[in-house]
Amino acid sequence: HTRTKRDYIGRVTEADKGECAAVARQWGKDYWDGDRKYGYGGYSYDGRWEPVARKMIERYRLTEKSAILDVGSGKGFLLYELKKLLPGAKVCGLDISEYGIANSKQEIRDHLVLGNCNKLPFADKEFDFVFSIMTFHNLYIYDLFASIRELQRVSKGEGYIGLESYRNEKEKVNLLYWQLTCEAFFTPKEWVWIYDQCGFTGDHEFLYFE
Repeated sequence: HTRTKRDYIGRVTEADKGECAAVARQWGKDYWDGDRKYGYGGYSYDGRWEPVARKMIERYRLTEKSAILDVGSGKGFLLYELKKLLPGAKVCGLDISEYGIANSKQEIRDHLVLGNCNKLPFADKEFDFVFSIMTFHNLYIYDLFASIRELQRVSKGEGYIGLESYRNEKEKVNLLYWQLTCEAFFTPKEWVWIYDQCGFTGDHEFLYFE
């Protein structure tokens, strides 16, 4: 992930990192649309998720008849693109942030629900494809295991999890300096072990802070 230039040292020294992290974990206006030190620094849509949606449709053979769930959907930008490309598909997003849902893209808002990913309010195998992007590393270990199992439970088989990790000490330090909401700090091998323990059979990918 190289599009964003990060000042790792400045992230720690220019503000009270502990206070900023506490504010960020409220998942409210400050996190989404407040000062950059609390999170996104203004999360408005610029069209960047459209190519991701196209790749997902191709990779997972999604159609107008598919049922798709985004766990940790935030403001629903990726779901918006999926629904635009597949108008007939059933799309749903779940997020813990009331503010994120209330300030989501209007076109997708009715498809978003408030909830916790450790207990998904959906039936077994309800969705053809279930994914979670940059969410599960924010969970404590007991919620993490429960959430991965829940993701697997509601999927008919196809799944994807993307999250933050590190491959060496430099990336570990950069991750610690930059993150505000991360609770699960594991190497790729550790994450794969966790996936195996939870019975997750989908694809996985990692974001590194080089």
